[in-house]
Amino acid sequence: MKIKTLLAGVATGALMVSLAACSSGGSGGSTDGGGGGGGLIGVAMPTKSSERWIQDGDAVKEQLEAAGYTVDLQYAEDDIPTQVSQIENMITKGAEALIIASIDGTTLTSVLQEAADSDIPVIAYDRLIRDTENVDYYASFDNYKVGVQQANSVLNGLGLVDLEGAPIDGAPAGPFNIELFAGSPDDNNATFFWNGAIDTLQPYIDEGTLVVKSGQEDFEQAATLRWDGETAQKRMENILTSTYSDGSKVNGVLSPYDGISRGIISALTDAGYTVGAEWPVISGQDAELDSVKAIVAGEQYATIFKDTRNLAKVAVDMATALLEGNEPETNNTTDYDNGVKVVPSYLLESQIVVKDNITEVLVDSGYWTEEEING
Repeated sequence: MKIKTLLAGVATGALMVSLAACSSGGSGGSTDGGGGGGGLIGVAMPTKSSERWIQDGDAVKEQLEAAGYTVDLQYAEDDIPTQVSQIENMITKGAEALIIASIDGTTLTSVLQEAADSDIPVIAYDRLIRDTENVDYYASFDNYKVGVQQANSVLNGLGLVDLEGAPIDGAPAGPFNIELFAGSPDDNNATFFWNGAIDTLQPYIDEGTLVVKSGQEDFEQAATLRWDGETAQKRMENILTSTYSDGSKVNGVLSPYDGISRGIISALTDAGYTVGAEWPVISGQDAELDSVKAIVAGEQYATIFKDTRNLAKVAVDMATALLEGNEPETNNTTDYDNGVKVVPSYLLESQIVVKDNITEVLVDSGYWTEEEING
């Protein structure tokens, strides 16, 4: 099965070549390493507990240093006061710009006022920073479309649509039992993912092809604080106990993130589900290595690939433009209202990954190697 290549704008072939040396793994960490006389740039990442944030931090650091900047890269382990303190320290050290992937996009108002008072530009990285005028640009993906892709991957696994979302002739009538999971309510992206997914699934729910048997159809019911896999596992266990003890089966699960998907898989395994025997279709996001392996094994049906190397390049280009007195490139100046202002943004495209296109999308691009996936 093949899908159209959806990488847009900066994700051209030339960019992929220029980024080929970027690491797709690594240990991350706090670094005052440096590359040249370009000044200090602070990079605040939320946590090392998610593989993707390690990749993001490594890619941003490597590209900034290649551009001649010194980098202060910090991880806050999903602790909000720690992230605030880390950003304060970056300001004190004389950071000339800040690139911030926030833990909670509503909690940085005061520290970002300190940055503004020191004329330090701020780039929100993948997660929109809310409730402040002191965020200059936003680098992310088309997160509504990511949600659409997650829903389409579930529908595709059920035999209802192709990976582009086009209906399949002779598709089964259902009904299929599905359950819905959402991301963390303090992450602005989570609502974009949810809205894209629900807008796509709702017609099938309304016509009875899909049935949310637990009845938990609201974002607040489906939300998973901090995107935590154990939290998702416990919720899935509760749903299986309360709703499926009559012998009925879950046919599909909308999951917005690979770590949540792995928690769902654990709950299903503990409940006696086995791959190949009524195992449900499960979506995901971030193409984390463990979940790519789970796709190969048939435990997870799909993930969404968001190339962190390309996102890092956009953020680095924004910072460089600002520090050189230029206006960063954007492609969206209407959709990302943070409650105080519309933040000019650059949005990248994403790709659905299923078992049949892992090599095409992930290996051929240099994101993962065959040895890593099959090891």
